[in-house]
Amino acid sequence: MKILFIVSEVEDLAKTGGLADVAKSLPIALTAMGHDVRIVKPWYKSLAERYPREDVCPQQTLYAGDRSYTFGIKQLELEKVPVYCIDYPAYFHRDGLYSDGYHAYGDNAERFAFFSDAALQVAKAVNFQPDIVHCNDWHTALVPYFLHQDTSGFFSRSRSVLTIHNGAFQGTHGLDDIPYLRQHPALQEQKDYCGTLNFLKLGIRFAHKINAVSPNYAYELLTPLGSHNLYNEFQKRRLDVSGILNGCDYRQWDPISDVHLPAHYSPDDLAGKHICKTTLQREAGLPENPNVPVLGMVCRLTEQKGFGYLLPILENLLQHNIQLVIVGTGDPSISDALRLCSEQHNDKFAFKQDFSIRLSHLVEAGCDFFLMPSLFEPCGLNQMYSLAYGTIPIVRAVGGLKDTVLDLGHAPDQATGFVFEHPDASALLNCIRRALLFYHEHPHEFISMQKRAMTTRFTWHQAALNYQQLYELAVAGSI
Repeated sequence: MKILFIVSEVEDLAKTGGLADVAKSLPIALTAMGHDVRIVKPWYKSLAERYPREDVCPQQTLYAGDRSYTFGIKQLELEKVPVYCIDYPAYFHRDGLYSDGYHAYGDNAERFAFFSDAALQVAKAVNFQPDIVHCNDWHTALVPYFLHQDTSGFFSRSRSVLTIHNGAFQGTHGLDDIPYLRQHPALQEQKDYCGTLNFLKLGIRFAHKINAVSPNYAYELLTPLGSHNLYNEFQKRRLDVSGILNGCDYRQWDPISDVHLPAHYSPDDLAGKHICKTTLQREAGLPENPNVPVLGMVCRLTEQKGFGYLLPILENLLQHNIQLVIVGTGDPSISDALRLCSEQHNDKFAFKQDFSIRLSHLVEAGCDFFLMPSLFEPCGLNQMYSLAYGTIPIVRAVGGLKDTVLDLGHAPDQATGFVFEHPDASALLNCIRRALLFYHEHPHEFISMQKRAMTTRFTWHQAALNYQQLYELAVAGSI
């Protein structure tokens, strides 16, 4: 198949989160299976500074009412996958992808409305007629609408797939505030009652197939509670909604070969993990004690990650003989609370308001447990990393966490972690205590669980096979 993969960020080129991981790994896996995949993304300022490039074809111009948008097309390659980048400096030559570091750019709707239409123009400019146009999240959710409106015939055989990586971000903006869309009278009928246009909602309405990044998250999107207030939209398209679990890039996340670790280890020899633990304790400023269980957390500091019920139990949790390392940036109210608590318990709790690749790898390798008590988690990658590193996940049974971690109480012989259901502080504390009890009272079984976790695999090859099936369904059917 010919697949046009349209996305706002790609790992190794521009990244803010897990979307970029998928945008790199899935096209590479599909290409390895023999498909012809092309990625289209913005030519951000950081790319322009790193990769000086000439345009690969004549400049293109799109028109919106009395306005014209002339842009260039740069080309890179990512492990044999061509990457076409839309060069429109007024929108993309900024220090951040979506924000200035504190506030979202006020014209994000305009920027990504233009990008979504321009991405299709790129396909025409390089004469790439796709069987599948695969768009991702709200930034490119207008692509199915533009495909539906296209009258050139170029995309007459193309079918669209919308992947939802996080349905909480929907791109809701006033239509009158988006100059690029004002020449589309049909959009007046798509506005909400208050005059706003919801990009993700439009994608759900017009895409041929809709998928979420885990089977359980797809199920949640079809429920009133888990639909992010889009229940009616998902219900109308419920026969076209599915879930495909993300894979994990084990080339980067493997304790046998991880270049960021002070020592390597495997299921057959865990000695290196103890060295990683000691190194983490030392760098975090905690006592170097191999017998005390270390709990870790690396994430954005947001309510989504479960801090609403983690913060209330911190004092009780730190009464136990444990050490805690939390690394992340985000909500100032959360970071302030974590900093204050860590200062009061500096012999047990280290909070690092920072992020680095090396530190995130060290936390994954050096901890005994990894916390992911998320309010919602479409797929999650850190629990997969934790499993690979023999660091037992403690997670809430939501989204991809439920699909990837097997609880000790439900499957003792296959268990790879500890899972709780209810989004409240007491449920989280009880689950952590259950994990600590297992660690102290059943050390041999705990090691067996670590080794079992390390042999668990979620590959991008399997994910690509599932996407291939979804593409085939899209090509076979129609909206």
